[in-house]
Amino acid sequence: MRLIQFEDPQGQRQVGCVDGAQIQVVRDTRSTRELALSAIRNGISLRDEVARRGTDAGPLYAELQDTARVLPPLDHEDPAHCLVSGTGLTHLGSAATRDQMHQQADQGTAAMTDTMRIFKWGLEGGKPPAGQPGAQPEWFYKGDGSIVVRPGADFPVPPFAEDAGEEPELTGLYVIGDDGQPWRLGYALGNEFSDHVMERRNYLYLAHSKLRFCCFGPELRVGELPADLSGMSRIFREGQVLWEKPFLSGESNMCHSLANLEYHHFKYAQFLRPGDVHIHFFGTATLSFADGIRVQPGDRFEVSLDAFGAPLRNGIRLTDDVLAIGAIKAL
Repeated sequence: MRLIQFEDPQGQRQVGCVDGAQIQVVRDTRSTRELALSAIRNGISLRDEVARRGTDAGPLYAELQDTARVLPPLDHEDPAHCLVSGTGLTHLGSAATRDQMHQQADQGTAAMTDTMRIFKWGLEGGKPPAGQPGAQPEWFYKGDGSIVVRPGADFPVPPFAEDAGEEPELTGLYVIGDDGQPWRLGYALGNEFSDHVMERRNYLYLAHSKLRFCCFGPELRVGELPADLSGMSRIFREGQVLWEKPFLSGESNMCHSLANLEYHHFKYAQFLRPGDVHIHFFGTATLSFADGIRVQPGDRFEVSLDAFGAPLRNGIRLTDDVLAIGAIKAL
């Protein structure tokens, strides 16, 4: 089952199941979060909660996409209660580009960077026996729900940005139950979108480089994640493919298990606030930045993977809507 959130012609929110070219609208449901919390309280699965509520024939999927009415597949009505985070160096092959970025000019290739150390720890202990914690991955904060753009929308790029690079990834979508128990609803395609030039300047700028807009969806894939997944990441310029490359995901292509990544995120008590939403990016090994690509306003990103339905597409645009330097006032 694959779910989407969307707006009707009057701007009212609805939840639907993807059924080929048409959307089946879940009755009396205004958000995926509401649907999930109801399933948790009823002690049933998300799929069974949809069946319990029933569906009606709805709009054509293409019509929703063409009119920009598709929303991220999970959100919170108060963006401050949606935490967007991620883990890096989780995929086989992901360390090579990062290691080149973080090598110091006077450092020999024989010296092991922190990047390679963390990656090595993941290879050695990222897939522990069931029920046991393994090696701790790299973790980063991206922002709250206000930094998520809807599928099809442009990523705003601030004037201080040095790069605007895609990161094709899978995301885990979670809701915290009334008792503080985290529940995974499923997975979605994601474009984590980062500033790789800033990160390359110094590894300690990684936190700054991640504070950018992002997107995931358009569909929430309910159920377990296949172990071996292969998708495609593309960049279009003036309607033509500027760059494209396959990307791999799923545990067969990762040095960490999903359970280990989830454990090292939700082990923190501050992330267990009832009702909150969590969007977690699982990492990637494929970046156009590694191939020398520099995007510009008007370019379009596309992340596709057959098991996740419709591709995730976004553009970029420059923005100057930040506080001017010196605009802070003292009380």
